[in-house]
Amino acid sequence: MARVPAAEHPCENRLRDRLRDRVRDRFRDRVRGRTRGRTRRRIRRAGGRAPGRPWAHALGLVAVVVAGAWLGLLIAGGVRTSVGPMDTRMALRPALDGGTTIDIAPLGALEIDSHTAPVRLEVAVDRLDPVRAQALVEHPERLSGLQDEVARDVAAGTTELVVRSAGAVVVGATALGLAVYRRPRRALAAGGLALTLLIASGATAAATWKPESMLEPHFSGLLTGAPSLVGDARSIVSDFDVYQRELARLVTNVTKLYEATSSLPTYRPDPLTTRVLHVSDIHLNPAAWHVIGTLVEQYGIDVIIDSGDTMDHGTAAENGFLDPIADLGAPYVWVRGNHDSRTTQAYLERMKNVRVLDEGRAVTVAGLRIAGTGDPQFTPDRSEGAVRGEGAERMAGIRLASALRDQTRAGTPADIAVAHNPAVARQTDGAVPLVLAGHIHRRVNEMLERGTRLRTEGSTGGGGLRALQNDEPERVRASVLYLDRDTRRLQAWDEITLGGLGLTTAEVSRHLPDENRPRGR
Repeated sequence: MARVPAAEHPCENRLRDRLRDRVRDRFRDRVRGRTRGRTRRRIRRAGGRAPGRPWAHALGLVAVVVAGAWLGLLIAGGVRTSVGPMDTRMALRPALDGGTTIDIAPLGALEIDSHTAPVRLEVAVDRLDPVRAQALVEHPERLSGLQDEVARDVAAGTTELVVRSAGAVVVGATALGLAVYRRPRRALAAGGLALTLLIASGATAAATWKPESMLEPHFSGLLTGAPSLVGDARSIVSDFDVYQRELARLVTNVTKLYEATSSLPTYRPDPLTTRVLHVSDIHLNPAAWHVIGTLVEQYGIDVIIDSGDTMDHGTAAENGFLDPIADLGAPYVWVRGNHDSRTTQAYLERMKNVRVLDEGRAVTVAGLRIAGTGDPQFTPDRSEGAVRGEGAERMAGIRLASALRDQTRAGTPADIAVAHNPAVARQTDGAVPLVLAGHIHRRVNEMLERGTRLRTEGSTGGGGLRALQNDEPERVRASVLYLDRDTRRLQAWDEITLGGLGLTTAEVSRHLPDENRPRGR
């Protein structure tokens, strides 16, 4: 019987095939394991992100960078520096609207729309250094060079602030990146991106920097009583070269505020401007006389113009309310509103310092020729024969415009026209440079088609006693107009707003007409 060779035995063949398959499977599993290990290591090196999701990774990195830079600025993005005789704190803060805030505690703050960028410059005046302030008092000759000194201090402080803020942004973003990604390379990338964003923000701020923004600051707090901080109407048009010089002058003037112990310094009238206080819609609020008297004294007002609705019902019993006008310290020009009666008008005509305008009559006060007309409607009159409707207002405006043109042809043109209702005032377009109105209890400033500027004032009486019926008190509003004494044209105006019946807040904002803005700015 023949023997079967061992190599050809069926059992041995099956055993050999099984061993070969087992070795192959183990090798394949080992290769797969190594591949999975390399993939896991790549994911860890990539900061934990899975491949194929670049947008999610980029958004996550940006979020880490922004949050880290924000925290860095909040924690360390500020410097303390001396500016003239004052100790200040300067800081850059994240903000979507940009701008500059100057906080002068405890007097208030100034808001300046200086630039558009995601960073805001904050300057806080901590205190007046008594040693340096005393040195200025003992050596007044140093005041002549104080502005240059302040400019140098501001430049040095700003440079230090930029360097410190850059470091704070980079460190903040890097630290947060290290905490999130746990990889130094990713953390350094976050710091570099943060620095790039800061440089881009600085470039945006520089490109959108508006030096003329110093000409229109917004005041709050006690600073509303110190308009001298921004100078007179003539100087704010001409002295606007660079933001640094304006800031230097501002800080220099703030020094004077700290030297005052009992009250803020009064406004010094510029001999080249005439100051007009525009009030309207007092509506029997006795607090309005105190507000007006204070503004007359503080701003050195030359003439007060009241565009009507001084009363509420126009009865003879209300006439005693008008008596404080005699003690306001400035001539009072008045036109009748729809809540003022002929009885009211006759009472005011007997007061020495009051000039009542009606039917286009013109008067010359403080070098200004002012013409106006009373409102044709009398709202408290409920009789069937009472005049009603916009048609009556337009006709009154047409008559006023005709009177203004007659005066121009006669060689005595009016500088300002006054009416109570804006519907009347609009009819004077082209016949006078400036027309004032009230009635609607809110401020409106607009240029009419033929070149007349219409300024409608809010309620100086905060809506009067009727404001007590409202859910919230209406704000008290008045405006100071600055007119050139030679040309008698409007140079600038300050809008004063008080916080309603309680007068708990006060704001002042300065504005310039477009024709007085520096060219190329």
